[in-house]
Amino acid sequence: MPHPAPSFTWLDTTVVIVYCVGITLFGLWISRKTRTSGGYFLGGRQLPWWIMIGQAFGTGTHAEGPVGQAGASYQHGFATIWYQWKNMMATPFYWLMAPWYRRTKRTTLGEIVEDRYSHFLGSLYSVFAILYFVFNQGAMLKGAGKVIAVATNNAMTPNEVVLSMTGAFLVYSFFGGLLAAAYTDFIQGFLIIVLSFMLIPWGLHEVGGIAGMRQCLRPEFFQLYNQFSQIDLAMIAMLTLNGLVGITAQPHILSMCATGRTERAGRVGQTYGSFVKRFCTIGWAFTGLIVAAMLCRRHETLPDPEQAFGYACLHLLGPGLIGLLVACVLAANMSACSNFMVNIGALFTRNFYVRFFRPRASDKELLWVGRTSGLALTLVGVGFALIIKEVLQTFLFNETLPAFMGIMFMGGILWRRANRHGATASIVVAFVVYYVMNHHLSGEWHLVYRWQAAPFGWAMLAGAAALVLVSLATPAEAPARISAYFDSLRRTSNEAGLPAGQPQPWAADLGEDLLLYDLPGWLHRERWHRFFYRYREDLIGFLLAWISVGLIIGFAWGLMQI
Repeated sequence: MPHPAPSFTWLDTTVVIVYCVGITLFGLWISRKTRTSGGYFLGGRQLPWWIMIGQAFGTGTHAEGPVGQAGASYQHGFATIWYQWKNMMATPFYWLMAPWYRRTKRTTLGEIVEDRYSHFLGSLYSVFAILYFVFNQGAMLKGAGKVIAVATNNAMTPNEVVLSMTGAFLVYSFFGGLLAAAYTDFIQGFLIIVLSFMLIPWGLHEVGGIAGMRQCLRPEFFQLYNQFSQIDLAMIAMLTLNGLVGITAQPHILSMCATGRTERAGRVGQTYGSFVKRFCTIGWAFTGLIVAAMLCRRHETLPDPEQAFGYACLHLLGPGLIGLLVACVLAANMSACSNFMVNIGALFTRNFYVRFFRPRASDKELLWVGRTSGLALTLVGVGFALIIKEVLQTFLFNETLPAFMGIMFMGGILWRRANRHGATASIVVAFVVYYVMNHHLSGEWHLVYRWQAAPFGWAMLAGAAALVLVSLATPAEAPARISAYFDSLRRTSNEAGLPAGQPQPWAADLGEDLLLYDLPGWLHRERWHRFFYRYREDLIGFLLAWISVGLIIGFAWGLMQI
């Protein structure tokens, strides 16, 4: 028989209120340091490495993560962890790519695209980026709404939760910008870790431990890879490609990599903040197995698999702990939404307001335009949250679109000959192929399709082919501008206080040259001169990151063998 469902008590309410008030006051206290647009958008590029880890982890971890993953594991087993681990094999490359963004000395990716290609493509990317933030914020808010609604025994509907949960991060993000967002991300990261594992001890006790789970569930539920999960090697390969190319063009990646005190702070933050998320994903997937065993023992089912995480909260946690769980879910959302709010304000300000309306606006004016535009566009994301139904597919959709833009972005770094015409063709062709193939498979037109490897893979292949063929068939970009762009990638950005007009030192002289830039350049003998010295920062960090991948996957595999 099902256990009596606990109510959301005064103790739970107190925990949530204390959390919301506390994090808001902390964010406002940090925001007192924000006085310029540069400080608001990029935190003055002075964040330490440990804050960068917390920022990457908090911004990359949202409430739809445990909601979608627990629901998938409940339905198809632990192997569905690859939906969240789609970036696992791509994560070591973050170490190699992080300096790209700091060396450009730009505020938004729209400006980088403009430098590499054209004003038109910079503006096109910025429109995409704003829509990306709106979609992402909507998915995050609805994910949190689903968990909290079920965990509180439907005291509030998911949409009511969405509407009531945005006040705190709007306040401190509006005033403090990226500095407040990054420091609150660090604090909230600890709550996200608690969120990822707090249900497991009570859940194991409820189902009789792992032995009890194995009595209820099919053996396939405990495998790290199988066909039963509907994820095969081809699917994992396509998910990895999605993550590797897509991460380069996600609009907030610049703030993740370029706001540290040094390039290494950005490398460490983005790479190991992401690894913390990969580890926490194990807790989400394991929670889904616990829910599957609980429902099997009770001879029940869920009408919506994405209610699994909320179901576990409702039936496993007592007074006070439900409030802590709700606070953790709020932390997962607020940490990401605050960063997105700052980034969306930066995009509108730098790529539209300055470009088309007020090129000579004062810094104070830019600061307030960034604040108000970020607030307004975030509220649009709240509206989108009210109409979302399936969180996991929305999450995968949000991760897929940047991959199509990433063909242009990554191609522009790996290949000097890429030009604006090829870049435009790659975007158009990738999107057309993706939607046409999905329409062919489903027979219907939708904005958000269920993620499938084949449409994504063919869209990426067609987009890459279009970039190469059209670039070769059309005139090259101006040599002087392309040379200046690549020159910035070959120089370190760590040296501060240089005399005006003096360029940064060559990265090769400091062992900080980049392995992944202008790959055709590897055919020249000079790229192999003093190889291990020139690339030692890349090589050592890349190796350590792959060791981390092995440790995390090994831990998950070992857990499933118990």
